[in-house]
Amino acid sequence: MDDSNQCHSNDAAVDKIARAIYIVNRHAKTAPNPKFLYSLKKKALEKLLSEGKAKKIGLHYSNNPKYSQQQSDVLVYAGQYFFHMPPTKEDFQNLPHLGSLNETYRNPKVKMSLSKAKAILQQYVGYHEPNHMKKRKHRNKRTYQKPVFKRLGERYF
Repeated sequence: MDDSNQCHSNDAAVDKIARAIYIVNRHAKTAPNPKFLYSLKKKALEKLLSEGKAKKIGLHYSNNPKYSQQQSDVLVYAGQYFFHMPPTKEDFQNLPHLGSLNETYRNPKVKMSLSKAKAILQQYVGYHEPNHMKKRKHRNKRTYQKPVFKRLGERYF
């Protein structure tokens, strides 16, 4: 790779965003409702790509294809991290196909909370979780009611 084509991997801001994407992506894989996390990841990667701070490397066969059909994902390089995202029609025309995913490669480890990662990405892309998708912490919480004890033979109503 020549210097004019190389992503700005030494840019601290890009690396911070890439680490946040890594955390959001890792949590999305096990989240009960991953839709928001995956859309946040996608929007952040798209913005990095549009700003020239990330680069599409090629296409990989997906490890988890929908409906058991062969499917490809775009391999994107940002900071020191590699990510996959859904391809566009142009990606199939313009990017080389790299075959199957290399299972031996792992992204560098990151220690960051999900809430911090979400905050970084939300600030970067200006996209916030719709209210209907947020956890409703108080939805099923009932206030404590002291039990009423009646004498034997008395009615409760």
